[in-house]
Amino acid sequence: MLKVGLTGSIAVGKSFVLGVLAELGCHVLDADATAREVVAPGTPGMQAVLDAFGDDILNSDRTLDRAKLGVIVFADETKRRQLNSILHPFIISAQDEQMREWEREDPQGIAVVDAALIIESGGYRRFDKLVVVHCRPEVQLERLMVRDGLSRADAEQRIGAQMAQEEKKTYTDFLIDTSEGFDSARRQTEKVFQKLGALRRM
Repeated sequence: MLKVGLTGSIAVGKSFVLGVLAELGCHVLDADATAREVVAPGTPGMQAVLDAFGDDILNSDRTLDRAKLGVIVFADETKRRQLNSILHPFIISAQDEQMREWEREDPQGIAVVDAALIIESGGYRRFDKLVVVHCRPEVQLERLMVRDGLSRADAEQRIGAQMAQEEKKTYTDFLIDTSEGFDSARRQTEKVFQKLGALRRM
C-alpha cells in the first residue's frame, strides 16, 4: 500500500482535496476526525487533556468545548505545544491502526491521511509521499475569516501560530494550489492521483 500524507496550513482547502482523492478511490482519513475521536468522553486522551487544562474546557454534557480550548491554545504557544504533545501520540496510534487495516483489505491501494501538523509533529516520516495544499495568503485569510466567523486579527493570529506555507512547501513531493477555486484544485488533484497511481504500480 502506498501511504500518503496530505497537509497544508489552516483554511487552504485540504478537506476539498481529500474529498476528491476519496472520489478517485483512495482510502482517506481526516486527522480532525481522529482528533475528535481520541478526546471523546471517557477516553484516555480526554483524561490527559483534562489533567493538563482543567474542567473549564468542557461543555455541560462533558464533551470537549473545542472552541474554548482553541482560544486558549492559539493565544499561548506553550499551551499549544503542550496540547499537541498530549494528543499527537493518540492520533498517530489511531492513524497507524487504520492504515494497517486498510493494508490488510487492499494491499495495492493508496492511503491518504490529512493532518495539518504532520510536518511539525514529525509524522510525515511515516509516509511514502507528502502532498502539500496551499493558496495565496490573502485567499487563506479571507477563507478563514468567512469559514470560522473570525475577525481579521483573530484569523491572522491563527495563521501566524502555524508553520508558514512557504516552509511547508519545502517538505513536499507534490503541491496543489487551491487559490483559483474548486475546478483548478480538482484538476491538480487528479494529476497528483495519476502520479501516485503510477508510483504504486512500480
